[in-house]
Amino acid sequence: MVPLLLVATATEQKNVTSQTEEPSSEQNQQVLATVLVVSLLLVIAILLAWYFLRLRNQRKAVVTTVDKKIPNGILEEQDPSKVVGGHAGVSHTPTTRRAEQQTVVLLPRSSSTSKTYPPIPVDSLEEEYRIRLADDGKLFREEFNSLPGSSPQGSYEEANKEDNKEKNRYPNILPCDGFGAEERGAVIFSRIMVSRGAVLQQKCCVPGPKQDTVADFWRMVWEQKTATIVMLTNLKERKEEKCQQYWPDQGCWTYGNVRVAVEDFTVLVDYTIRKFCVQYVSDGGWAPRLVTQLHFTSWPDFGVPFSPIGMLKFLKKVKAVNPSYAGPIVVHCSAGVGRTGTFIVIDAMIDMMHAEQKVDVFGFVSRIRDQRSQLVQTDMQYSFIYQALLEYYLYGDTELDVSSLEGHLQKLSSPWRCGGLQKLTNMRIMKENMRTGNLPANMKKNRVLQIIPYDFNRVILSMKRGQEFTDYINASFIDGYRQKDYFIATQGPLASTVEDFWRMVWEWKCHSIVMLTELQEREQDKCFQYWPSEDAVTYGDYSVEMKGDTLCDTFSLRDLVLTYNPDKQTRLVRHFHFHGWPEIGIPADGKGMIEIIAAVQKQQQQSGNHPIVVHCSAGAGRTGTFIALSNILERVKAEGLLDVFQTVKSLRMQRPHMVQTVEQYDFCYRVVQDFVDIFSDYANFK
Repeated sequence: MVPLLLVATATEQKNVTSQTEEPSSEQNQQVLATVLVVSLLLVIAILLAWYFLRLRNQRKAVVTTVDKKIPNGILEEQDPSKVVGGHAGVSHTPTTRRAEQQTVVLLPRSSSTSKTYPPIPVDSLEEEYRIRLADDGKLFREEFNSLPGSSPQGSYEEANKEDNKEKNRYPNILPCDGFGAEERGAVIFSRIMVSRGAVLQQKCCVPGPKQDTVADFWRMVWEQKTATIVMLTNLKERKEEKCQQYWPDQGCWTYGNVRVAVEDFTVLVDYTIRKFCVQYVSDGGWAPRLVTQLHFTSWPDFGVPFSPIGMLKFLKKVKAVNPSYAGPIVVHCSAGVGRTGTFIVIDAMIDMMHAEQKVDVFGFVSRIRDQRSQLVQTDMQYSFIYQALLEYYLYGDTELDVSSLEGHLQKLSSPWRCGGLQKLTNMRIMKENMRTGNLPANMKKNRVLQIIPYDFNRVILSMKRGQEFTDYINASFIDGYRQKDYFIATQGPLASTVEDFWRMVWEWKCHSIVMLTELQEREQDKCFQYWPSEDAVTYGDYSVEMKGDTLCDTFSLRDLVLTYNPDKQTRLVRHFHFHGWPEIGIPADGKGMIEIIAAVQKQQQQSGNHPIVVHCSAGAGRTGTFIALSNILERVKAEGLLDVFQTVKSLRMQRPHMVQTVEQYDFCYRVVQDFVDIFSDYANFK
């Protein structure tokens, strides 16, 4: 039977083959038609897939950047300075031909801009902010995209004159003739009229000066009788020139007919203050004038600051230094629209908040865009305005003048002062930014599971060759009063993390360690002894040798020599071990804290101001209080001001649970009062 079946199958196959080899002409036409239809459908499918993929990528560039964070800021993906003629990826320096000038990318707008948003009463601001922030800030984007188009009414004849085209840093960001555009030599600027009650205050919005417009920038400052310059960009960002340095680092320099001499400068963590003596040196004798430049350095390009705290401090300083008799404040970033517009809106809305008990961000941005295009350039900047206004509304101005501290504290009970800490307990801990510390391989390196560094400012160690997860240590960079990342807040080392501790000290070139716990407290281990009692001890690649141990009034001072064994390099590290701070409670008085802070600062000046390692047991309560006091006392000495609430709030945004208890919070006030009592003559410490 099997052979017969095989023969039959073979015969059928032969018949099929014969039929296939001799098709009819009707079958040929059918096959051809089928092939054409399938091919057409395939082409249509490919085109549709390409279109939707492109559309999705365009939306993604605008929408998903809100979640990308970097230290001290939020980063956007697209670089406007690398967009020429609307096409990304082509970069030119400011000195290229006019046809190839940099342009600022104009973000897409929705087709419908008829929707408006009414003013918000201040007591509804928190709720309105929360509603807009939901769903990844969807309603913020909708509101921003509903703003009127960014082409002001009027013409651009002045800016587009042949002699003026080269004076514009970005050819698609120009001042409008009809709303105060004026020419001062090589500077085209816009006046922004900001209402303050019955007074209209002027601000000159300009792009960052170019090399060939610096002289005319100063001519504008002189002719407008400007006393204050607000700079919101760094000279270079992402290796791109954003603004020409238009001031001398020291001494004096003459720009055209304007002589600029440096009088003084102060560098702080978020901004720098420079004071210049400015004099017009042509056509007779003109009396010199004082011009103050306030340069905000913590605003990342194409993004926003991580927190509005620094910006609000900066804004208050701008208002304080600008004389009432002066001409318009000159405000500039790089293009003079994004960061510049954001600053102007925050300033105006805080004034509106006080005068009218409401804010009208949408209406105000719409109006000032009639005066200069593109002011407030991105939805991220737009939502940052609301964030800053809410911060100001919720917490207000908590700053105190040290000269009024004693009387102020006598009027207010301790519970009132500690009420500030109660507000801080409502701050959300950003657990989504603790992914590295919560990895299974790193969990065992944490002494307390609730106190884990945030990913955006954690201290990163070099990865050991062939060993994963060896870049982690429970430690956070914390800003000082004058310098970013001035402190490293960490936990007391475990027996298993001592080598990592010393590796951190070595790799980040630390010369000072502040210890605020005892090795054991209440019969519990709080910190592994990571230094030798005598002679030397080795931990992996590092050896630590005791060179001296001195007992001061309230702390032990140990001189240690740290050696990196592979190449025998050494470094002197000074160890400040504060005694008398119990795990529960606070030190008996503030004098010892003042002394150790002064000793650490002296050591820092001698060793180069590298990060100071500060730890207690978990690296939060006592550690946070010490860092808070260091920053507070520095400000008291420099400015005669203190702000305990905002200092602690800023620390808690950098590491969870910094300053843990009411007693620790109140202790900050007590130490400042002790400091003032010790230096009762205010001039001694200012």
